[in-house]
Amino acid sequence: MSSTQTPPIQTPQAIRGTQDIFGAEAEAFGFVVETFERVRRLYRFRRAEMPVFEKTAVFSRSLGETTDVVSKEMYSFEDRGGESLTLRPEFTAGLARAYLTNGWQQYAPLKLATHGPLFRYERPQKGRYRQFHQIDAEVIGAGEPQADVELLVMADQLLHELGIADGVTLQLNTLGDAPSREAWRQALIAYFRDHAGQLSEDSQERLEKNPLRILDSKDPRDKPFTAAAPKIDDFLSGEAQDFFGRVTSGLDAAGVAWTRAPALVRGLDYYRHTAFEFVTDRLGAQGTVLGGGRYDGLIEALGGPPTPAVGWAAGIERLAMLVGEKGEVPLEVVIVVESDEALLFATQKLAALRRAGFSADMIASGSPKKRFDKGVKSGAESMIVVGFDGVKSGLRLRSTPNSSRGKKLEHLVELWG
Repeated sequence: MSSTQTPPIQTPQAIRGTQDIFGAEAEAFGFVVETFERVRRLYRFRRAEMPVFEKTAVFSRSLGETTDVVSKEMYSFEDRGGESLTLRPEFTAGLARAYLTNGWQQYAPLKLATHGPLFRYERPQKGRYRQFHQIDAEVIGAGEPQADVELLVMADQLLHELGIADGVTLQLNTLGDAPSREAWRQALIAYFRDHAGQLSEDSQERLEKNPLRILDSKDPRDKPFTAAAPKIDDFLSGEAQDFFGRVTSGLDAAGVAWTRAPALVRGLDYYRHTAFEFVTDRLGAQGTVLGGGRYDGLIEALGGPPTPAVGWAAGIERLAMLVGEKGEVPLEVVIVVESDEALLFATQKLAALRRAGFSADMIASGSPKKRFDKGVKSGAESMIVVGFDGVKSGLRLRSTPNSSRGKKLEHLVELWG
């Protein structure tokens, strides 16, 4: 290369763990969001838009300093003012912060829904990315089992309306109230201490602070001990038993099938009572498509008053994978412009068609024969040919389906005469 030659420009590549969504995949992604928006309106959940980044303390307090998300996976940085900020790794903490700082307590019980991108630095795998997207639904300020039931019925309806409910199972457990959970926790610590030397390194580290997390360990070294570990049912208070019974009877009344999963846990101390996951075997080992639970202690952990709350989240990418490819909106009408003199007239009619609710496009480049051939190959249900006779532009409808939409189009064309 001579000294006068400019080196070739290297095209930047996408960051590992991110994705460019296009075509049929983007249509499936949009279908998930649109269906979620429709269902959340049916259940009267109010829409919320949240900042993509928060003060790091919002997540370190709510998720716990010892969790993998906080210690290994958060995208944190200092801004120019020296304050530590974090790209949101989940929605719940930010919604809880907003509930406190914006005075949303006046609307309690508040039903909230949101969706958007989240960020975690973890190993990318099937359906899991470093920038990923979730839909999220929460009820803040409701301590009754009926709030849990409503969220679970809503999730079940969403999966049915997405057309992916077959082969998806609702797994349900109770973590008990605070006294029940603490008694269970102490029993787990005593039990796992007797086997500490044979547990995985991660489980040994969690034993004293977070023994519940050992129960959902995927490490084969832990499996022989988790099966025989103390069960929550042995420690449930009468109140906790009644709460769980009202959740399950509510699901039965609503016709939502569920399966008891005694090993399903949430490690953080502020989780109470209901924990749940909708799981499938159609996504490999990472089979959860939607999950959540009751987190009555979270608002307190962020400095607020004791406030009951329950919620769930689901990955849009994973739901879209189950939905499968979605075609684009069918083309109802194509306008073929025979000559350039008719272009403005055709542009006027194209705008009118779209305002009337028709999916429409226009072909106005190439020779007249090529234009007509493109119109035929477009796959449009109807074709309008626009020409110019030297005095004025005119149009003719070449074909139309025998349907109410076809009759509406014929009527429009007659009016344009």
